[in-house]
Amino acid sequence: MFKAEKVRVRELFIHSSKKKALIKFLLVLFVFAAYFLYISFKFGAGQGMLVTLLTWSFFVLCTPIADAGFLLDFPLRLILHLKMWLSEIFVWLFAISLNLYFFFLHPEIYESTEVLKIFHLLLSKPWPYWSVIFLSALGTFLSIFFADELMDKIHTHELHFYEKHKINYALLALLATFAFIFFLYFELIKNLGLKILE
Repeated sequence: MFKAEKVRVRELFIHSSKKKALIKFLLVLFVFAAYFLYISFKFGAGQGMLVTLLTWSFFVLCTPIADAGFLLDFPLRLILHLKMWLSEIFVWLFAISLNLYFFFLHPEIYESTEVLKIFHLLLSKPWPYWSVIFLSALGTFLSIFFADELMDKIHTHELHFYEKHKINYALLALLATFAFIFFLYFELIKNLGLKILE
C-alpha cells in the first residue's frame, strides 16, 4: 500500500495533467493563504478566518470555474480517490450553508470588505443576481468534469482530445458569461447607486 502511494505521488510530478493540477492547486492555495494573512492583519485571526471563508464561498458560488472549490477537490481526489465533481457537490453545500448561517445570523460580517458587500447585495436580490450562481454552477461542474477526465487520462492522444474539448468549453462559457455579466454589471451599479456613466 505504501508503494502504491509513492507511485501516486510520483505521478503528480511526471504525468502532465496531474502536474498542471498540482501547480494550479498550489497557486490557489498561495493566493488564499496570502489573503488570509492580509485580512487577519487587518481584522485579527478569528475575524480574518471568517472573512476569508466567506470570500472563498463567494468565489465558489459566483465564478463559473472551480478554482476556489479546487482547494478541497484536489486533495480529496488524491487522498480518497473521490471524483472531483462529487466532492464539488459537498463544496457547494458547505459554501451555501456558510452563507445561510452568516446571512441570517451575522449579516454584519458582509460589511468587512467590498467583495463581501457586493456578495451580500447579490444574495439579497434573488432576481436577477441569483442567476449568477446558477450560471456559475453550470460552468463549475462542466469544468470539474473536464478536470476529472484529464486526471484520469495518461496517454498523450487522450490528453490532446480532452484539452481540445476543454478549450471549446472554455470559449463557450466565456462568451455566455460576458453577455450575462454586462447585464448584471449595469444592474449592480444601478442598485449600488453609482453614477459612472454621467
